Amino acid sequence: MINKRLLIKNLLAHNDENSFYDKKRKITLDSKEGKAKFLKHVCALSNSNPENNSYIVIGVEDVSNKIEGVDFFDDSKIQNLMNSYFLNPPKIQYENVPFPRLPRHKVVGLVTIHPIQKVTSLKKGIWKYVRGRIFFRRGSNSMSTLGKFELVSTNKEIVEAIEKNASNNIEHTLNGVFSFFERHRDGFNPKYKVFNEQFVLCWAGVKKKVDNKEFYSRVDIELVNEQVRLFYSALDEVKIEFNHQTFIITEYVFLKINDIFDYYPLEKTVIHFKENGKHDIVSELIFEMPQFNKKDLFHVFNNCNSILEKLQKDLPIEESEQNNLDELATNYMICVLNKIPNSHKKLLETKEYLRNLEDKTAYIKYKEAIRILRKVKYE
Repeated sequence: MINKRLLIKNLLAHNDENSFYDKKRKITLDSKEGKAKFLKHVCALSNSNPENNSYIVIGVEDVSNKIEGVDFFDDSKIQNLMNSYFLNPPKIQYENVPFPRLPRHKVVGLVTIHPIQKVTSLKKGIWKYVRGRIFFRRGSNSMSTLGKFELVSTNKEIVEAIEKNASNNIEHTLNGVFSFFERHRDGFNPKYKVFNEQFVLCWAGVKKKVDNKEFYSRVDIELVNEQVRLFYSALDEVKIEFNHQTFIITEYVFLKINDIFDYYPLEKTVIHFKENGKHDIVSELIFEMPQFNKKDLFHVFNNCNSILEKLQKDLPIEESEQNNLDELATNYMICVLNKIPNSHKKLLETKEYLRNLEDKTAYIKYKEAIRILRKVKYE
């Protein structure tokens, strides 16, 4: 098994980007431009590495090589983006890799692009890139052509050496377990389980009971062997179940309009550990949006607009309005899911104002709302 933290360190030891790896401070998939640039990098690396993996490391400063980290990214449908835009799409994998010196909610993103030995090209245009465009790497530069392109393998031996040097061992595994328990000492109930005598999975969260059901909040789940964070949630309630081969995570969201509230199941993730030293992760969206009274929703929407207007005009928020401010993004999200006109536009407008607040509660809830909407949108 490859220790992904060690792999990132080994890749960063090649300080300059090259034809088998790239590094980014962050990626943005919320706009056509952001998607297009990400597709370009994946396409270029795939075409330049037909016989070996290639990588993109996300959360690293380009010049200084300093690890800054990014937010946990749990978009299990990222392969859909490849399949939608590419002819001969490579299989890619996005993993969240924790580093000890980063804040608890930050990770380094690692994109692995698996070789397919076929030329990848755009099968439809996006942003300024036209259909049929083929991207490839020459050193650290991404180049393109609309003509024929011949695959050439030049990095197989060096990438195999880097991956071999990142192999896991007992010392790394034990250190990973001790580090996980140390980070989650106070109130997070850290636990571990060994699956098939090969995989060590750690999880932690704040335990709570609701109607005789046991939930965890602020959940952190890590596959220690590979040094990969499998799940992270700052707010939602999570139900955890497991047997000798399977670990099941069911994520719930708390939604409330006036006096109507409940915990609604959002997504179920099943991690299945196989006897051959491999594991599968399958996620299923199980969310069904409750349909609230339209009159109540328009009242909530107008109240949200009033709070947003105060933020835009830099007017003070009254103490009686603080709860409405904290729930601003969540309430806008409920309006979006119930198809209230302009609610999505208004939600996006809140981002900069909530991010600049001293109390980060409302901004954390904004990021959670966007994450939920992204999941629902894919379905």
